[in-house]
Amino acid sequence: MGGLFGKHKKPVSRVTEQDKAVLQLKQQRDKLKQYQKKIELNLEKDRQMAKKLLNDGKRDKAKLLLRKKRYQEQLLQNTDTQLEKLEQLTHDLEFAQIEIQVLDGLKTGNVALKKVHDILNIDEIEKIMDETREGIEKQREIDELISGQLTEEDEDAVEAELEAILDVKDQLPDVPEDRLPEVEKEKVPEKPQRTKASPARIAVEA
Repeated sequence: MGGLFGKHKKPVSRVTEQDKAVLQLKQQRDKLKQYQKKIELNLEKDRQMAKKLLNDGKRDKAKLLLRKKRYQEQLLQNTDTQLEKLEQLTHDLEFAQIEIQVLDGLKTGNVALKKVHDILNIDEIEKIMDETREGIEKQREIDELISGQLTEEDEDAVEAELEAILDVKDQLPDVPEDRLPEVEKEKVPEKPQRTKASPARIAVEA
């Protein structure tokens, strides 16, 4: 029951604070772009309206509308500047995340390399190399000692025995690869079965 009504642990989120910051910057960038499009549409409308007012002889109203248009153009320029800053900041944050990942990888690699170095101690390696060198030299001395005790006749006998073994090996017949013919089994004659006399016949004979 406790497992059913107990509180479930929330899974650990992999989204970092840097990820959230980058997401917010991109959202602000998208909003600024939408605002730019809106201003551009208004500028075109104001221009057409000012042109119509001039045709109607309403110069003052046309001039006022063009002032508004000029102000919106300045806002549009400021928006471009803000967009450039947001793009640069977003790029810097994303690049910083890559640098952090690289540093984490280097840190993990250094820890693993240190463990390997702890296992492969220099003194231990030198000891193993010395023991290996001593073993090789000892085996060489044994070989030289054995070779030195054998006379020339012994060496000839060894060579002769080696040649004899090779000759015997060459003279052995090859194993046949063909299958042997199957031998037919002899048929055993069947024994005649004896029939039992019926009780009526036995009574008559008696």
